[in-house]
Amino acid sequence: MNLKHIRLSLILFFIVLFCISALPAYAAKIRVVTTLTDLADFAREVGGDLVDVHSLATGVEDTHGVPMKPSFVPILNRADLLILIGFDCEHAFLPALLEASKNPRIQPGHAGYIDCSQGIIPLDVPKSTDHSAGDVHPYGNPHYTLDPVLAETAVENIYKTLVDFAPEHKKEFTQNRDIYLAKLNAGITRWEKEMQPFKGMKFVSYHEHWPYFAKRFGLEYFGTIELRPGIDPTPRHIEDLVASMRAQHVAIVVREPQFPEKAPRRIAEQTGATMVTLPIMPGAVPHTETYIKMMDYTIQSFVAAVQTRK
Repeated sequence: MNLKHIRLSLILFFIVLFCISALPAYAAKIRVVTTLTDLADFAREVGGDLVDVHSLATGVEDTHGVPMKPSFVPILNRADLLILIGFDCEHAFLPALLEASKNPRIQPGHAGYIDCSQGIIPLDVPKSTDHSAGDVHPYGNPHYTLDPVLAETAVENIYKTLVDFAPEHKKEFTQNRDIYLAKLNAGITRWEKEMQPFKGMKFVSYHEHWPYFAKRFGLEYFGTIELRPGIDPTPRHIEDLVASMRAQHVAIVVREPQFPEKAPRRIAEQTGATMVTLPIMPGAVPHTETYIKMMDYTIQSFVAAVQTRK
């Protein structure tokens, strides 16, 4: 190759390099990290091909105790947006990961830190945050996405964040959101119809995941197998719970797959209730990879558990 060709090749190389460097930031996918899998599903639905989404949880964990893996730190360091449930749900693992990430974009108070609880009126706000009462959430119960109507608020918060981050793609985000909300609303209509016959039915669960779910579908949330949030039941607590369940004809015991099966099954056997395992996040059990699939599974499993009693 002669000198002229070498010079021409170098000029072409630098032109290509300049063009690549001049590409707008939004040419790359928006790097989104979520704490939980339901939020990851919402972000993928709204963001479509414009986002790359990573969830810290896989679905099988306790939402309050997602393991702090070293691999999370570089993922958070590169993130453009961090999306969380809020109401202090992630207090046990997220603050330390954020500090380690050294990423100013996603720190509390910055534009890349998205708390999806904005606009949610919390249930069960404690009068006291005394730790003797267990792992109390001072801002209220954080499990609002188990009410699919409130899940729409989380979707809307994610939509607004993506539009603010990349306003040039508002049309795509709006179309994606509208398509997803149409599917979700169809699901809500279906789930409310399926749960209609069971209004007023009493149930207990291992952890206090279900107040929003119970309120949405007209169920009576009778109590928890845990002694207090995050504190395992004592024999006396189980004895008292069994007695009150018998007296009040509590029909269903919900066991979340994150917690041991032994106590819920024993309580169901001693009270004549039916035990059913219900997921609290997509991915917690097979065939619940998305939020809508998870809610379908939850409603169908609850209905089946009730019908076995007839």
